[in-house]
Amino acid sequence: MELRICHLYPDVLNLYGDRGNIACMRRRLEWRGIGCTVTELPLGVRDDLTGYDLFFIGGGQDFEQTVLLSDLSAGRRENIRAAAEDGRTFLCICGGYQLLGTGYRTADGQLCEYTGILDLYTEGSSDRMIGNFAYRLGAESGSSVVIGFENHGGRTFLGSGVSPLGTVLRGSGNNGSDGTEGVRYKNVYGTYSHGPVLPKNPAFCDHILQGALERKYGAARLEPLDDSAETAARAAMLTRLHIT
Repeated sequence: MELRICHLYPDVLNLYGDRGNIACMRRRLEWRGIGCTVTELPLGVRDDLTGYDLFFIGGGQDFEQTVLLSDLSAGRRENIRAAAEDGRTFLCICGGYQLLGTGYRTADGQLCEYTGILDLYTEGSSDRMIGNFAYRLGAESGSSVVIGFENHGGRTFLGSGVSPLGTVLRGSGNNGSDGTEGVRYKNVYGTYSHGPVLPKNPAFCDHILQGALERKYGAARLEPLDDSAETAARAAMLTRLHIT
């Protein structure tokens, strides 16, 4: 078995160690004897995206996101939408998550039209939501508790046809008001969790990998790994966040 991972816009969207999510997925596959190839597609490189099983888009600030608009309009928007509707797996962090929506209105009023793949939109604010946070994944995403680091001025609001990725236990999440964090649609996962998020949350990582493998092969089983170090680190952070 093998998964082909596409890292979209690594030259523009890569905050707070988000690239570490790629390393985590690759290593957890290789430890199980599952092949993994990673292809980076920077800004301006043409590709119809049909040759990949899993896509990663990292975070970026408002300026970096506006830089992507012309590239999205040159065909990338349709490629991403087609891959998502085809059930291919996406993990999108912060700015990458916001790109899935209809648009982003910056704090100074500039409207950026995004992919419109999912019914969600983001409103910018000069007040940022910053700090370690935690949320519980929905049942369709494995129900585990995810810990991460958020730093975003955008307030994201979900519309119809999509579900929150999880429910906030500590921190702000999507908008600091409705108790939701992230988005889930088919095999698309969007979250504000930097850190990077996957090394801190092996159960969440394996859930994402399992879904990508099952879509490609129909059935797949991930052998258990020794996650004792990760479990100890998580326990310390959950105690710090006063989550039992």
